[in-house]
Amino acid sequence: MDDEIKTTAEAIEADVMPRLYEVHSNPDAANAKDQPVPKGMTGKPASQKSPAQWAYERLALYIKNFEQQLDNEHEVAMGFAGGDAGVLRIEGMGYFDPDVITFYGSDPTGARTQLIQHVTQLSVLLRALPKAVEQEAPNRIGFRLAEAMDEGTEQG
Repeated sequence: MDDEIKTTAEAIEADVMPRLYEVHSNPDAANAKDQPVPKGMTGKPASQKSPAQWAYERLALYIKNFEQQLDNEHEVAMGFAGGDAGVLRIEGMGYFDPDVITFYGSDPTGARTQLIQHVTQLSVLLRALPKAVEQEAPNRIGFRLAEAMDEGTEQG
């Protein structure tokens, strides 16, 4: 705790701004906390967001940061913890208030896949997979998620 006096506006702004902390063994590693936060994330305080919306927004930032570290030959995918369900190439993400997150995509064989998960069970392992051979450019879902938050289109 500090003894710094804050105005009401500063206190409200601090409540709205997401707080993120990371330390890496490589000081030059890309750090999610150094990335700009989409305007759509700061529109209302975290205390007024459902657990699903808040988890969705933070995951979108982590995915975008992960993608920024990939070359043009790889795309983001997620592995499943605690099972042999495999890997899902992330092609979409959403939430259903108050507490469900869903991931859309495909598995390595190309089969359509959707994961629906309660926020209390959320555990996501981001992986880099080679992009599909027939594609010229890799899909970057994290950038699209952040763009949607900036436009405010993720909320109804």
